[in-house]
Amino acid sequence: MPVIRLPYSELESLTGVDIERIKEQLPLMPADVERMEQEYMDVEFFPNRPDLFSVEGVARALRQFLEVEPGLVRYEVEPSGIEMFVDPSVRDVRPYIACGVARDVHLSANAIESLMQLQEHLHRGIGRNREKVAIGLHDLQEVKPPFRYIAADPESSFIPLDYSEEMSLSEILARHPKGIAYSYILSGKARYPLIIDSRGDTLSFPPIINAEQTRVTESSRDIFIEVTGLNKNVSIALNIIASALVERGGRVQSVLMHYPAGDEETPCLEPTKMVVSMDEVNSLLGLKLDEGECKRSCARMGLDARVIKSGGGMIELLIPAYRYDILHPRDIIEDIAIGYGYNRIKPENPTAVVIGEEHPAEARKAVIREIMTGLGYFEVITFVLTSESKQFELMRRVRMRPDDTGIVRVASPISSEHTMLRCSILPNLLDILSSNKHHELPQRIFEVGPVIMNLREHEHLASLSIHANANFAEVRSVVDAVLKELGKEGEAEVVESADEAFLAGRRADIVIGGEIRGVFGEIHPEVLLNFGLDYPVVGFELDITVTV
Repeated sequence: MPVIRLPYSELESLTGVDIERIKEQLPLMPADVERMEQEYMDVEFFPNRPDLFSVEGVARALRQFLEVEPGLVRYEVEPSGIEMFVDPSVRDVRPYIACGVARDVHLSANAIESLMQLQEHLHRGIGRNREKVAIGLHDLQEVKPPFRYIAADPESSFIPLDYSEEMSLSEILARHPKGIAYSYILSGKARYPLIIDSRGDTLSFPPIINAEQTRVTESSRDIFIEVTGLNKNVSIALNIIASALVERGGRVQSVLMHYPAGDEETPCLEPTKMVVSMDEVNSLLGLKLDEGECKRSCARMGLDARVIKSGGGMIELLIPAYRYDILHPRDIIEDIAIGYGYNRIKPENPTAVVIGEEHPAEARKAVIREIMTGLGYFEVITFVLTSESKQFELMRRVRMRPDDTGIVRVASPISSEHTMLRCSILPNLLDILSSNKHHELPQRIFEVGPVIMNLREHEHLASLSIHANANFAEVRSVVDAVLKELGKEGEAEVVESADEAFLAGRRADIVIGGEIRGVFGEIHPEVLLNFGLDYPVVGFELDITVTV
């Protein structure tokens, strides 16, 4: 889940509330405070609340929750006089775009950092790593409207952000760090999306990189916002960014969008409506709230509520345009519970009396955990959903055919990161090591969990060790210790392996009962490079369904 850094000075400035009161109340919103430092705290929010992915959004929510400014925030959107012409050529490249302007914004270094943080969290969340949504923020004073959104020749060139040399679009994809990271999104396209002004100057090469010319700095006062993508979520991202800039003193202005199908002004920050029944609220929450208490709870969550059927318990809600998560009356009821206060809901013991016992499978895994922690390994838990690229290509293992029934693929994946159920745990552990390169070595991790092989669920144990001196002898000793503790030392045979994820000559299969039940060795250097690792890694993976 996204972790947001919240400087205390910014929170106090934007809310007018003492930081000690904020620290006390923030977990009730709800939010999980990861750490508190001398000048800031890191807070984890649920991914369904992208409006809270910045200090501006959190400050707005706190003013409502603490009843400093309860209820709906109403945004006045005035025309900017700026036009964006959407060329029909982008239809087959990146068809959706929405734009807006924020005038008279006051940006500090902290404010710019917060906006960049919001931008990247939106990219990863509703943007699915920029594939579905990508956001660009530009200093409006550096460009000349009207703007055009076109599909450009790959040899078109401009100076990308953080560079001083002009590069063509194809060069950016091949050489710029952002181009290398996100080039797959434009793979197979003959032309690339580009936003230019009336002078032909480039604003953005979405979803890859902005132009250095339009960089937003502390002296920027008028911000042009453009959001491109593959679906109408571009409007949601635009609303979240625009409303965050209002918190920095900005005034929102609309842009006249000339789409091939007709004209429209964006953004639209008008609230939407939803009706909820008081009977349903109280039934689901187990409370006896009256209409007044319900309205107050809604106001603490930034919603406006009015009774539309007095005595009948029907309440109409106005929902702000930045609330991406409210799709159903049950979402409103969850907000009412939060606004009422989880700490005010009296816990009750269940009326059913049962005697439980540990499941045999959990008992087996407890034994494994004790063995591995005794060997100095730290347990991690990763997702079962993964991608074929991670499971096969990055691991140098043979990708299974699309019609192969041996693995379980996701029918309609919402992300290229989650296309199948894992058949190996080792790629997930390599991902963990890749995300923790900033921590000191050695690092030793393990996971015991399910994998799906040949349409059957198996329990696997996998572990990795990374440090400068990691070698085959180390992992062999760990495997020997695990097999001995499991009572399988005499049954297990170690033979040469052909697994391409490991280095030839330094890899071995674990054979039990005549069948290969595991593999261990030194991870191949190409695999380490694929996962961005700089030190030797050794590891093993063992099917414990049959070994315990």
